[in-house]
Amino acid sequence: MTFTSAPYADTGLLAPEWGLSAAASETGDHAYLRAMLDAEAALTRAQATLGLAPAEAAAAVTEAAVPAGFGIRSLAARTPAGGNPVIPLVADLTAAVGEEYGPYVHRGATSQDIMDTATMLVARRTLDLILADLARTAQALARSAAEHRDTAMPGRTLTQHAVPTTFGLKAAGWRSLVLDARDRITRVRDALPAQLGGAAGTLAAFHAYGAEDTGALTEAYAREVGLAAPPLPWHTLRTPVADLAGCLALTAGALGKLGVDVLTLSRTEIGEVAEGSGGGSSAMPHKANPVRSTLLAAAARRAPQLAATLYGSLAAEDERPAGAWHAEWAPLRDLLRLVGGAAGHAAELTEGLQVHPAAMRRNLDATRGLIVSERLSAELAPLLGRARAKELLTGLARRTHTEGRTLPELLAEEPELKDVDLDDLTDPTRYTGSAGALTDRALERR
Repeated sequence: MTFTSAPYADTGLLAPEWGLSAAASETGDHAYLRAMLDAEAALTRAQATLGLAPAEAAAAVTEAAVPAGFGIRSLAARTPAGGNPVIPLVADLTAAVGEEYGPYVHRGATSQDIMDTATMLVARRTLDLILADLARTAQALARSAAEHRDTAMPGRTLTQHAVPTTFGLKAAGWRSLVLDARDRITRVRDALPAQLGGAAGTLAAFHAYGAEDTGALTEAYAREVGLAAPPLPWHTLRTPVADLAGCLALTAGALGKLGVDVLTLSRTEIGEVAEGSGGGSSAMPHKANPVRSTLLAAAARRAPQLAATLYGSLAAEDERPAGAWHAEWAPLRDLLRLVGGAAGHAAELTEGLQVHPAAMRRNLDATRGLIVSERLSAELAPLLGRARAKELLTGLARRTHTEGRTLPELLAEEPELKDVDLDDLTDPTRYTGSAGALTDRALERR
């Protein structure tokens, strides 16, 4: 195989969803190198705490396990030979530690122990960033929901005006999804496990090196690396990766719902909301494109396919899989950085979102009063009879289109309704049901 000598830096030029974000930094090659070195040093320290390695060896490995001392390009060039980056890394770390304590590097472990543990470290560090941005998003949406608790706007079903709702309830719904994502990510993050099983998940080599209680070793290793202690080695029991796939895909979808709603509501002809800092156009100076919403929508469309690959890797054969494990690395990293970038965009979007109640009121009147036809049907049926009420409203609805008049005007001309308070019945702002109470209830959630 021929390798390029061109400069390498995955800056996300074609991935504005996550490019140059904090999540990109925590999932890049240097982040993985740091995590693998952290895992190797933690393993030696764990063995030292149980008397399976000299304290000097633990100190020597920890001191040598500094990312600056290792070449990413060199490791990448040697990775295909063994199929994973841990093999060349162990060789380089052993040499860096030196002859006396080099034999304690990676002792008893297998490559997958280090790679899986490093992956969990990368995931935990990235999930911390995502959770911080989700908290910002939830706070911004709570403010919007409270401020616009009673701001009426058209509710839309199947793209058409249905009945009135409120922007407060819509924002509260977005926040509810964000909190759902937060809760799932938190559970997954707190359960991310270290990996320690040795060649075939039996921890046999550690027995050979003197460990009497490998459970204690696993717990010590997990403490050193800052992850949960697994009940079993999980080389081919990929629940932790599947859990990551699930919570990340849900988060992308939750933020995508926010994004696509803002895209709809910010259309020129609707104009009910606007991004605080829209993007420009290369050809049309007048445009302020809803770029952050666009990136949320793009992330939501990409995430399910990445998660599907991770779910497919659950079918991992034997005690160590050929291909299923390897297939996880790139899509999991892509999913972490994609959702990490999306969470940052969501925070910026919601903190700067501009809400336009006047446009909402204008759009409530766009159908000339027909948006309250459901209420009129319910209220007039006891007065006129169900059949007559339906007949009357159907005919008047047709006339609003053919005559260009409003439904309240036409209703006012009907002798049967002379004693009915039509001002109240036809005011869309007075037909928002339990929207206010539902918003209040949603905002009680913390």
